[in-house]
Amino acid sequence: MADNGRNITKYRRPLNLNIGMLIFAAIFVYVIICVFMYFKTEHIVGYNVVEGSLSSNKIFRGIALRTEEIVTGSDAGYVNYFAREGERVAANNLVYTVDETGRLSDYIQSSESGENSLSDADLSELKTEIVAFANSFDRTEFADVYNFKYSVEGTVLKLSNYNILENADALNNTSGTAFINYCKAPKSGIVIYSIDGYENLTLEDMNKDLFDQKNYEKEHLVNNKLIASGDPVYKLSTDEDWSIVIQVDEDLCEQLLKKEYVEVKFLKNQYTSWGEVKSYTDENGDIFVSLTFTNSMITFCTDRFIDIELLLEDEKGLKIPNSAIVKKEFFIVPKSYITKGGNSGNDGVLLETYDENGNVVIQFVATTIYNATDTEYYLDDSVLRAGNYIVKPDSTEKFAIGKTGSLTGVYNINKGYADFKQVNVLYENEEYSIVKSNTVYGLNVYDYIVLDASTVNDNQFIYE
Repeated sequence: MADNGRNITKYRRPLNLNIGMLIFAAIFVYVIICVFMYFKTEHIVGYNVVEGSLSSNKIFRGIALRTEEIVTGSDAGYVNYFAREGERVAANNLVYTVDETGRLSDYIQSSESGENSLSDADLSELKTEIVAFANSFDRTEFADVYNFKYSVEGTVLKLSNYNILENADALNNTSGTAFINYCKAPKSGIVIYSIDGYENLTLEDMNKDLFDQKNYEKEHLVNNKLIASGDPVYKLSTDEDWSIVIQVDEDLCEQLLKKEYVEVKFLKNQYTSWGEVKSYTDENGDIFVSLTFTNSMITFCTDRFIDIELLLEDEKGLKIPNSAIVKKEFFIVPKSYITKGGNSGNDGVLLETYDENGNVVIQFVATTIYNATDTEYYLDDSVLRAGNYIVKPDSTEKFAIGKTGSLTGVYNINKGYADFKQVNVLYENEEYSIVKSNTVYGLNVYDYIVLDASTVNDNQFIYE
């Protein structure tokens, strides 16, 4: 029987290359190379120059210095305050009483005193104290919570004690013996119910350790406390003139001393005042500046550490990023060697060169002027070389190129290439600088500059 099976061999079609496929492959490879080069190339980014300002304001935590006198008790017993803290008292005004037997303290705590209610003015005082604390509270300074607690407790007790004062005479009359002593202010001043050891400090006593609040201790003189004769009872701040001392560096110290008076914002209540500037440098080289005020002392009489902001003048001009600023070297030549020539009448110099036969040839070479002083110009070094001689116009005098100087500037790209422009920096911070506008060889508002000066070279064409 005949075999009808067939051996089938698969036919492989030949690859037909045509011009279309070759062009597509070439374009595909070109695109891949361009994409790769795009991501590998450092791109040149432009920045539009605008007018602006940089605030040179600085925030400090200072130490308040006041004229403070600690008043000690003449009798032993339980002290009860009747003058409110932060209130001005006149000489011979009642500040506190001393209960020698404790009967007044018992009376205050007993039901005999009746119900004490706070007036609208008293409640307003407490609300003000609470709001001030809430606005200034810093979680990193949790110890301030305890200071606030003592302050509120003292305020409430002193307010409630006003209702008891009228019954103190009755208690004395009932016993037949004056066991409650009335203690009055020896002079006028602001009453403060705390001591901290900073009372007698002056500017010349300052050192950096005093600013470390971890070592700071404040003793609150609380109501109904048993005291011995001679113990501190309260203190009086007797002068409206007071100071805040801050620690600064040498540059800021010179700047503040030059101003003599500086406007200060108190961060606690956002009020401002002008302070007179004085400075002191201790034996370790630490610099301290005191700002002396003639008002607002009563507002901060219970605060030793006060946060302030120095409202220094704002510098206004052209605002540019610091990354755009670069320094560049230039040749410096006398002004008398600069002339105009060429078809366009550009500025340039008469350069001494030699022809192929060794003969001296004077050739006009155009060069760009980048800055000027009273007697000299700063010239581009792209066409001139150190050691070249230039000739003074209408004279045989020659000048050897060699003197150089650096200028601070940016690369202007208005014309499509990197053109150096000098800038005069008025003020700078970590990110931006303010430069003078409308200078002869500098920038103008709305100019385009290179954002990062390190990405370009002189006269490089900009394609982006």
